[in-house]
Amino acid sequence: MDKLCCFKSSHSQLVEFRSSSSTGKGENHEGSIKYGFSLVKGRANHPMEDYHVAKFVQMHDKELGLFAIYDGHLGDRVPAYLQQHLFTNILKEDEFWDDPTLSISKAYENTDKAILSHSSDLGHGGSTAVTAILIGGRSLWIANVGDSRAILLRKGRAVQMTTDHEPNTERGSIETRGGFVSNLPGDVPRVNGQLAVSRAFGDKSLKLHLRSDPDVQHTDIDVHTDNLILASDGLWKVMTNEEAVDITRRTRDPQKAAKQLIAEALKRDSKDDISCVVVKFR
Repeated sequence: MDKLCCFKSSHSQLVEFRSSSSTGKGENHEGSIKYGFSLVKGRANHPMEDYHVAKFVQMHDKELGLFAIYDGHLGDRVPAYLQQHLFTNILKEDEFWDDPTLSISKAYENTDKAILSHSSDLGHGGSTAVTAILIGGRSLWIANVGDSRAILLRKGRAVQMTTDHEPNTERGSIETRGGFVSNLPGDVPRVNGQLAVSRAFGDKSLKLHLRSDPDVQHTDIDVHTDNLILASDGLWKVMTNEEAVDITRRTRDPQKAAKQLIAEALKRDSKDDISCVVVKFR
């Protein structure tokens, strides 16, 4: 794990240059796979808590596409830490090239342990995560903790590649760990009446009752796979999977598609931070 002093420097730079919205785009070396992203701060009276990763890198003579959405809560330090460290921790696992599923799971666990051990600096907040690793433009590995979501447009239909980790659906695990699920205060099921997801990084005060192990899925990108959407729940609270892919299929420009998803979510009165990455394979 990188020394925390180095993290502090990176984090201060991230916070200093963050704004209420950001957007951008890029492509792989051949220009055959393109991506775009867009993020907008919600109406809550706190700093933007969504972070993203979208880039291509070369490693072991292979080109990797790295894409992620990190949706923080009770502060932005944990998602900022994930942005800086999670992919690094995954890729430095010795078994990554032979067993990506095991390596991703181990790196998620080790990264969560590091966050908890540095809670005096990172605070007691937490973050969801959805990550996608594209190897050689063909092999796609998707993992998630929490309710940020990954959707593929395949054969003209929306295919959800992640599981929303919600308190009601994982009530048994929470109660086995000594916690409880309550709709009070408010009308949303929450772990111990506090957190609306059943798995997350961080959240030291709730950790005994939470999980941070990811669900990991693998698929090959073929001629029937058009694009990938990663987005935080600020989008999914107001939009179905099918509505999202309908928007992305209308344009070849993934940055424009990401911005259109954000615009539609705002039009539907989403009040949360909203972030999305769109990857176009064809």
